[in-house]
Amino acid sequence: MAEPLLTDGVVTLRAWRRGDVGEMVACLDGDEEVRRWLDQVPQPYSPSDALAFMNRTDETAFAVTDAETGRVLGGIGLRWNEDRDVAETGYWLRADARGSGVMTHALALAAGLAFELGAARVQLRADVENIASRRVAERAGFQEEGILRSARWSARLGRRQDWVMYSLLPGELREP
Repeated sequence: MAEPLLTDGVVTLRAWRRGDVGEMVACLDGDEEVRRWLDQVPQPYSPSDALAFMNRTDETAFAVTDAETGRVLGGIGLRWNEDRDVAETGYWLRADARGSGVMTHALALAAGLAFELGAARVQLRADVENIASRRVAERAGFQEEGILRSARWSARLGRRQDWVMYSLLPGELREP
């Protein structure tokens, strides 16, 4: 079944396509911010990594594209808990699209979809030092709940990460 196509006129969320492999590699391979904050994204990033990601079944993953041109700007996904009442989201944006506000649009669309599909809560985690990711969450209406201290070892950072936990409940979503 094809994933839904979502748009707000600024960005469109659509399923990843095999034809996106080259763009995904161009966005992720060697990107210093991705390397720093998303250590689950292999570096270097290859076409086989992109295909493996596209074939995963544990996440509803979307390409974030420019609504007018269709250019791939980044990615966003939803992972559900066992009861399918809590969705966790994560996202990344290509370097030349950062700071433009497009990820806030994408996050609002993804969170809205999660609520339509029955989520009672959408949550996300970000490294306490990842200010850009935290700003995206806050602009979309996510509320900081607290710090998950020493939550995970990051070999790339050479330290344990403290994560900020954010959540959004129905009725709290802010339109960008």
